[in-house]
Amino acid sequence: VQLQACGGGLVQARGSLRLSCAASGRTLSGYGMDWFRQAPGKEREFVASINWSGSIMSYADSVKGRFTISRDNAKVTVYLQMNSLKPDDTASYYCRARDGYEFWGQGTQVTVSS
Repeated sequence: VQLQACGGGLVQARGSLRLSCAASGRTLSGYGMDWFRQAPGKEREFVASINWSGSIMSYADSVKGRFTISRDNAKVTVYLQMNSLKPDDTASYYCRARDGYEFWGQGTQVTVSS
């Protein structure tokens, strides 16, 4: 599974961005999907996940109430809507597909200015 993440950019604090993660040449149906992030000098950390059907979502405490993960299986895309962004959200964001195996996309950079 080849994943492509996009939608990052530079935004001011309290702004919003929507990240997208799509699979190349195939559907994401049947895969649980996750977003992780990694800031410079820090370990990669979990941000949000959604199960294969889109019925169960979970979030890191640091983003609860601000970020929303969703999926559109018909368009083979998973989204991360990020609202009320903070400078601490600055990181490279990565999507992951899992079905017992794990597949990672390349990161997309999110920079939040104060």
